[in-house]
Amino acid sequence: MKSTFSRVFFPAVIVLLVALSSVGFLFQALARQQMQDHALDRLETSARTVSELASAYHEQAISNLESFYINLAVASRISDADTVICDRQGVLILCADEPLGCEHQGLVLSQDYLQKVLQAGCLRNTGMVQGLYPEARHVVAVSITDSAGVPVGMVMASTPVDDALQVLQGMGNIHILLSAAVIILSAGLMILVARRNSRPLRQMSRAAIAFGHGDMTARVDVDPSSPEEIRELALAFNNMADSLQKSEYRRQEFVANVSHELKTPMTTIAGFADGILDGTIPAHRQGHYLRLISDETKRLSRLVRSMLDITRLQEGSQIPEEQKLRFDLQECAGRVLLSFEQKITAKHLDVQVEMPDYPVFTRAHQDHIVQVLYNLLDNAVKFCPQDGSLGLKLHVGGNKVYMAVSNSGQTIPPEELPLVFDRFHKLDKSRSENRDGWGLGLYIVRTIVLAHGENISVTSNDGVTEFTFTLPFVN
Repeated sequence: MKSTFSRVFFPAVIVLLVALSSVGFLFQALARQQMQDHALDRLETSARTVSELASAYHEQAISNLESFYINLAVASRISDADTVICDRQGVLILCADEPLGCEHQGLVLSQDYLQKVLQAGCLRNTGMVQGLYPEARHVVAVSITDSAGVPVGMVMASTPVDDALQVLQGMGNIHILLSAAVIILSAGLMILVARRNSRPLRQMSRAAIAFGHGDMTARVDVDPSSPEEIRELALAFNNMADSLQKSEYRRQEFVANVSHELKTPMTTIAGFADGILDGTIPAHRQGHYLRLISDETKRLSRLVRSMLDITRLQEGSQIPEEQKLRFDLQECAGRVLLSFEQKITAKHLDVQVEMPDYPVFTRAHQDHIVQVLYNLLDNAVKFCPQDGSLGLKLHVGGNKVYMAVSNSGQTIPPEELPLVFDRFHKLDKSRSENRDGWGLGLYIVRTIVLAHGENISVTSNDGVTEFTFTLPFVN
């Protein structure tokens, strides 16, 4: 299986090789052309100089003039070129290397070539000079004219092409060495960078494997020097891991709480039913225990129904507008409060109601709002002490309706307030004797309010706990 590094490394090396080869080829081609042009320019300058020198001596027999030989040799050495002079018939009469007796003297050049030089005045080319030199050369031929401008001969200056090729070969060798060094350094740098950048990916892989084996504490170390994309991926992975850990904790807690809540009434029901069946409970007490069984059965039914309500609300997320109705929230709250008359009377509670004298209309799912009010009032009555006070307040502020339910009693610790809306959260963590608690009621309340796109909050100070939620105000 190919790794990410190999998928990136080998194409990069191929691209680098192609790029370096292309650059080297173009550079060599440009350098060859440049060197050829430079060599021909230099030869042309030398040939024209010799041609002018020969023109000055054409009235005399230049082959017998020692001063001309010396000037010819000096000009050739300065230009580092091989220079020969031919007469009008193309016969080679002088050679700069051996002006007094060159082995090529008497050689007759091609008449076609000679005529081209005499007609053009100057001819530049690269190639073989048959019969004169065995190797390819850069050659510049310039005609020699007398004072009247009539061609009387030709000067040919040349240098071997191999000299330039040797320079190019040396440059090519240097280019190959530099290219190899660049590839090696690039490969080493890519390996270091790839390993460094892939380290968080390997950590994520190990963390994912650890998650699969149940280790919810695995995290990825975020290196500040890593690329931005890697840092974002590592942070996203850690956030996902935190979310999964919290979800797993909540799942375990939910399962444990549901198991506990279901076990308690089921144990009670089974115990009392067995006592009645085996005669442990006398006949005159069976009615009392049957009522207890009925109460526990109803409590178990309410628990299951509440869990179903939560699932249904969570699936819907937001309550559709077509399910909302316009109704009087003041009248609705009054009816719910009257349903607690017996419980309020039994505990001798002081009820304080603050509502406007006019109807307060809102738009919401009426049955769900009734359930919110019922759960809040049931919770308030449950935790309100004997002879305590119960409050129900309604007021309008701007485009919102604020409904508050309060009760006197034990102050909720500040660290517990953010948790009161959690499922099955109770102040008594042991859950041994105290079967009263926040349970699912407040969780359902918050779920319903949020499904309406509204907010709910809780405060608890100086023995007074108050829950306040909002709804839209509709004229």
